[in-house]
Amino acid sequence: MQAVNAYLAATPWRHWHLEKASADASFRRYFRLTHDEKSVILMDASLEKASLKPFMDVTTRLHRVGVHAPRILDHSLAGGFLVLEDFGSTHYLNVLDTHNYHALYTQAIREIVAMQRADVTGLPLYDNTFLLAEMQLMPEWFLDRYLHVNLDVSTTQILQQSLRDIADEVLAQPQGFFVHRDFHSRNLMLPPEGGIGIIDYQDAMSGALTYDLVSLLKDCYIAFEPRDIQRLALVFRDLTGLNVPDARFLRWFDFMSMQRHLKVLGIFCRLHLRDGKNGYLKDLPLTLEYLRRDTQKYEKTKKLATLLEKITLPNITKELHEMG
Repeated sequence: MQAVNAYLAATPWRHWHLEKASADASFRRYFRLTHDEKSVILMDASLEKASLKPFMDVTTRLHRVGVHAPRILDHSLAGGFLVLEDFGSTHYLNVLDTHNYHALYTQAIREIVAMQRADVTGLPLYDNTFLLAEMQLMPEWFLDRYLHVNLDVSTTQILQQSLRDIADEVLAQPQGFFVHRDFHSRNLMLPPEGGIGIIDYQDAMSGALTYDLVSLLKDCYIAFEPRDIQRLALVFRDLTGLNVPDARFLRWFDFMSMQRHLKVLGIFCRLHLRDGKNGYLKDLPLTLEYLRRDTQKYEKTKKLATLLEKITLPNITKELHEMG
């Protein structure tokens, strides 16, 4: 806290009350500074200083297309601090239920359409190499390090061919769109003044049309009926003005979902094993369920579906039971 206090000492917020607001999957911390009825958020990225410039850059891109990203009120690149507009403490996950999710998701879908108008010049590309590198987190951190599953040569070949096929399918859909990369219920804020506040977008890239739609509708932290999710996915298709058949669009959506959830399995286990953040383990079963449903739909991924059923489901059930 010494560095935090030293930074604040030279700002207008030096005498405001400081309390922890939240943390995320990175090494960033967030504090709320309050005085009377006013509040701001202090982002402490002193352990990830390199993330500040991308955050500031992407914030500007989002503001230019009317997306409600937090205003940056002060910054110290050398120290690793930002003072941001406060969107409050209520995010989508706090309020989503079977009665309101259609309206809230439709509102968020419109926000994705707006985000996709953002300039992507110079953003990293979600290319074949990157798609595959993300999916490789699954065999390394989920199968090997977490479940201690040793794959034989034949099974390894099936898995690796499946990953290549999924990457090919993802790249077959329209590319070159702004991709938030974590557009899910914990990063969609509901400010007191209304609308949606978008956070945690500093890792934005240029990539596939459906990535953020998958993050939203196949959220690893909450799930709704698959048929309803498909209908909402087609709402996005219609809002973008795409003239493609339902089956083709939903294929894009499902293969993008496979890619994301393979990656997430690895990330959740890496957060547990490497970073000591165990809270994400409870979200492994839902992540696996999305993957199971998607892979069973298509001939190209039937072997992967069988592999998942045979290897991961019994092992993950045993692992989570042992953890209590």
